Amino acid sequence: MKNIQISPSILSADFSQLGTEIKRLEKAGADMIHVDVMDGHFVPNLTIGPPVIKALRKNCSLKFDVHLMISPVHKYIEAYANAGADIITIHPEATDNLETSILKIKELNKKVGVSLNPESKIDLIINLLDKIDLVLIMSVNPGFGGQKFMPEVLNKIKELKKIQNEKNINFDIEIDGGINFDNCKSAIDAGANILVSGTTIFKSNDGDIKKNINLLKLK
Repeated sequence: MKNIQISPSILSADFSQLGTEIKRLEKAGADMIHVDVMDGHFVPNLTIGPPVIKALRKNCSLKFDVHLMISPVHKYIEAYANAGADIITIHPEATDNLETSILKIKELNKKVGVSLNPESKIDLIINLLDKIDLVLIMSVNPGFGGQKFMPEVLNKIKELKKIQNEKNINFDIEIDGGINFDNCKSAIDAGANILVSGTTIFKSNDGDIKKNINLLKLK
């Protein structure tokens, strides 16, 4: 069995107790913290910015997996790097030059993630995979938590895994959107090794975060 990592989305956490919630995730065995950043422009919702990430960073030793759903994204990369992001994930559609933005993230000594929406094709990143540390496959349309999983994106993960093996390129495959106990196995079987989950981790089994993380890892 491959090493499956869980990146809980704090979008589903109690925002009035974010510091405490992150501590709970850390103690429960989360592998990293997924931070959804939305601008009300690229996606129809608003969330948190660099000052909040900077404040949370002081109290957590886990990696911050920061997903930037903002456009234009390039000019904000440095602010999120300075705030404490460890992985910075951007969308090809949110930058004028994806390769330039990837290089900017690398220059700041952060891991590079690129996210593909359900309708976005692998062609957008196929020639840049050797420069990318993580590909985030969205299994819902980004912007809101609690949406229903779209199983059709699993074919995209299988295709990515095939390319990865054929070209011998090393990158993580992350999936985000409606991940729960019913579909986590199919995501893992398709080739994903990082699962993002919010509602399932925070709300299932009376909020038993540790149990929910282990169940998603198929333990």
